[in-house]
Amino acid sequence: MKGRLSLKHILIATVCLAGRAALAGDRGLTNTWASPHVQLRCTDIDDVHWTEGFWADRFDLCHEAMIPNMWNLLADPQISHAYDNFLIAAGLKEGRHRGPKWHDGDFYKWLEAVAFVYGLTHDEALDRQMDDIIGVIGRAQREDGYLHTPVIIEARNRGSNAQEFQERLDFETYNMGHLMTCACVHYRATGKRSLLQIARRATDYLYGVYQRSPQTVANNAICPSHYMGVIEMYRTMRDPRYLELAKGLIDIRDQVTDGTDHNQDRIPFRQQTEAVGHAVRANYLYAGAADIYAETEDRSLLDTLETLWRDVAYRKMYITGATGALYDGVSPDGSKNHSAIQLVHQAYGRDYQLPNVTAYNESCATIGFALWNWRMLSITGEARYADLLEEILYNGVLSTISLDGKRFFYRNTLCQLDDLPFELRWSHRREPYISCFCCPPNIVRTIAEVAGYAYSVSDEGVWVNLYGGNTLATRLPNGSEVKLTQKTDYPWDGNIRIAVEQAPSEEFSLFLRIPAWARGAAVSVNGQAIERPPNAGQYCEIRRRWPEGDRVELVLPMRAQLIEAHPMVEETRNQVAVRRGPIVYCLESLDLPTGVDIQQVAVTPDIRLSNRFDRELLGGIVVLEGQARRLAGDEWGAALYRELPSEPPKPVDICLIPYYAWGNRGDSEMTVWLPIR
Repeated sequence: MKGRLSLKHILIATVCLAGRAALAGDRGLTNTWASPHVQLRCTDIDDVHWTEGFWADRFDLCHEAMIPNMWNLLADPQISHAYDNFLIAAGLKEGRHRGPKWHDGDFYKWLEAVAFVYGLTHDEALDRQMDDIIGVIGRAQREDGYLHTPVIIEARNRGSNAQEFQERLDFETYNMGHLMTCACVHYRATGKRSLLQIARRATDYLYGVYQRSPQTVANNAICPSHYMGVIEMYRTMRDPRYLELAKGLIDIRDQVTDGTDHNQDRIPFRQQTEAVGHAVRANYLYAGAADIYAETEDRSLLDTLETLWRDVAYRKMYITGATGALYDGVSPDGSKNHSAIQLVHQAYGRDYQLPNVTAYNESCATIGFALWNWRMLSITGEARYADLLEEILYNGVLSTISLDGKRFFYRNTLCQLDDLPFELRWSHRREPYISCFCCPPNIVRTIAEVAGYAYSVSDEGVWVNLYGGNTLATRLPNGSEVKLTQKTDYPWDGNIRIAVEQAPSEEFSLFLRIPAWARGAAVSVNGQAIERPPNAGQYCEIRRRWPEGDRVELVLPMRAQLIEAHPMVEETRNQVAVRRGPIVYCLESLDLPTGVDIQQVAVTPDIRLSNRFDRELLGGIVVLEGQARRLAGDEWGAALYRELPSEPPKPVDICLIPYYAWGNRGDSEMTVWLPIR
């Protein structure tokens, strides 16, 4: 596989930046078109359009409900203060800063979702709305490029220059990082430079601080979205100072005084071997480091990232793709050196420490893990990263938002029980507004941008990463145009049909991702099975000349599977979860007969689960139905231990629903893992 771009490609991409981008891929969600050390490159924002089915429905909901609903929240000073803070910082309104210090970043995430949706819909109302908002943001920015509304408002109100970077938990670089990423997406979607120029001044400011006082920048790398942001600015502007800054951001982490596992800076990054501390901060760091590798080929970064990824994927990740198991904990846990032990929260725990009732799983951590896997896929072209990306999107991401797009989880449990004997932070139900509002706009922008993950291109051809009804109109690196149409009822049905609408005369490859769960998949071209059966967990390459009208059919087996966890995961020993295709299922108390407690339900290893599509239930889902067992002895009283009841279990009918859909029919109990009896 050819993973490098020719000098001609790089020069052309660089020249095109002087005007509107002209090549496929340099208007992608992540602009890896000229990245010299990736195997796969992005399609443009408007290359992929959802046409029907699962993701088309969610994109439409994002456009029509999620985005306007969130604007109403962010712009209402009685609910949120995000937009109000920009108005005050711009001198258009009197007042003080209100809300968390990272509220600017929340707003930029929502604005990025708007920009991406505009790139696909060309909704003129969204374009006008963005223009108005960007005008306010520009007026709020200081002349030197600094942009962080808490400090700017304080300076305006006090009539003096409030000092920046006085407290590392002020999230200044985090906010500026989301500004940079948002600005790049806005530029690629609209061709306008208004927000890009604001982000350029902010990046120049950060570069100046880095030059004068690298220690200051190192000490203020909290939730380092700016690692991804600075690289994206480099990819867009091709300013070599930005690449210098990005490389330096990793190197200067070693200079942090009083580093902590909570912020992943107690140990130099390249020496880290396990994921620790705040999971959002960790996953943002890892995604940013992957971006830096893609531009520099610093092998020490990739080696570290591979080690950390294996630690998360094989020892610290939930079956839903969520990460960050602990509400609170300590790190390094169990250390002989008691003085080294520190408090962590919203954090990775020990290997295999994956509780269910008390699972934290902040929504932003799940999204950060998706960002990291997407970048690792681009770097390596390995299907394992795309498999996890899909698992995260269908389960970890979609479960965080209600089916109407207007209510949100901050934390994401895998077992919801009423009347717990202890208190847990955050609501057990989705809420229309959360005081810490970082997750909801992150969820919305992720759903808006799923089309940007669906395909990749390389010198060899087109890679199909995600399945859903869509059209693709893109170009290969040699400039050849390719148009495909995909039709499928995935994820409910495993039959996927791809039609070639336009292709170059020379041969190229179509790479179909065969998920690891899809053993026995079959691929045919124009009705003829391909010579080599596809392997689960890999991309299946079909290389040939593709006349217009060629048809490819992929059949992925969609049987319900009982999944067990590693025996070191104590919380799920002798239990199973149920997965069908990419969807993880759960049992919700609303679907049990009256009088049956969710903790009484067990399944047998040979349970037969039939699938049925219910168009009227929860927006249209496939349910799994079967006969389970109701265990005896539901009354415990004050006992902590007791003799196992001798009464045999009784049969009980169960109906399992997708995990992402739970909690949409009122208060209920829920569990993903079920005992085996």
